[in-house]
Amino acid sequence: MNMGEAKKTNKTGLVIGLVVGLGTLIGLGGVWFIIWMKRKRAGVKEEDDDDMELDDPMDVEFGKGVGPKRFSYGDLVRATCNFVEEQKLGQGGFGRIYRGFLSDLNLEVAIKKVSEGSKQGIKEYMSEVKIISRLRHKNLVQLIGWCHQRNELLLIYEFMPNGSLDSHLFGQKHSLSWEIRYKIALGLASALFYMHEEWEQCVVHRDIKSSNVMLDSNFNAKLGDFGLARLVDHGQGSQTTVLAGTMGYMAPECVITGKSSKESDVYSYGVVALEIACGRKPVEPWAEASKVRMVEWVWELYGRGKLLEAADSRLVNMGFDEKEMECLMVVGLWCVHPDCNLRPSMKQLIQALGFEAPLPTLPPRMPVPTYYAPPLNAYDLSTSFSGGVSSSTTSSTASLLYTH
Repeated sequence: MNMGEAKKTNKTGLVIGLVVGLGTLIGLGGVWFIIWMKRKRAGVKEEDDDDMELDDPMDVEFGKGVGPKRFSYGDLVRATCNFVEEQKLGQGGFGRIYRGFLSDLNLEVAIKKVSEGSKQGIKEYMSEVKIISRLRHKNLVQLIGWCHQRNELLLIYEFMPNGSLDSHLFGQKHSLSWEIRYKIALGLASALFYMHEEWEQCVVHRDIKSSNVMLDSNFNAKLGDFGLARLVDHGQGSQTTVLAGTMGYMAPECVITGKSSKESDVYSYGVVALEIACGRKPVEPWAEASKVRMVEWVWELYGRGKLLEAADSRLVNMGFDEKEMECLMVVGLWCVHPDCNLRPSMKQLIQALGFEAPLPTLPPRMPVPTYYAPPLNAYDLSTSFSGGVSSSTTSSTASLLYTH
């Protein structure tokens, strides 16, 4: 073999070697890329870890650039010191409530952690997401954000340092002054007027009660827990026929028909208004017979012209405005009228509380409600009452969202 042929052979070998080497390199690179992609996807899956098919609805509701934001599970672990028992404010049938601190926002919050596997808890979580995230009013509890990772559903709310209204009316805390009580009644009325009349759709809360009325550092009322709420087009009634709410606060027509409406929300407001004025619960089984049911007791005193005798006895020494007390009680009775068609709208109610309109003259004896709708079937009743008291265990824990 001469020198020229040798060089030619060497060049051919070099080319073949380069081609083989390059092919091997590309092949190894391809394999590495596939492995890397699989690991990346696995990492994302581990991070999200079964979002229970809630991503799309969440993105639609929250991904609008304003309002509530999405938090990572790690953010909330750090905020609550890994959800330690010391941070827990309370617990209900569908979840637990923790106190947390978001250092990045320098903000104290209340974190609702829905119980894993609770179908009703998921439904109420989605209802909160759909409704309260879109509402903006000074007398509504603000939703800060949400998280759904690692099979966990969490909602983050502003923290209410003064807890719930019921803890002040019925608990061991110092009794609220009349000035604060009347302010709370006005604030709650303002929230409901916004929900019923001012927002783009009518929001029927369906579970208004004193434990769902939260108090900020200045004792401003903020309505919370929208897990049972429903959106209704203005001018239309609620289409739901499943009983929802809490006994003692539910309008009589709801018990019969299962249908909720603005009028049933007004009824519930009336019960809370009477609680504020009287300082007692809707039903007190241990009281003497005539006083067991608050609404009937107050109406009986109204008929006898002795309405102020129903005022909270703790306010006698503290002092109260008799004109405002009578106004709140009469408005409360107006709201709980057994005939839903004779109850006021929230606008009428606010005008009366602001002394911009005269109070109604109610019948001296409480009318007896009459309804002709068929009773609920056994399934509706069984799914509506958990423990025979409230259709929503989650709702009963709203007062636990914040420290008492």
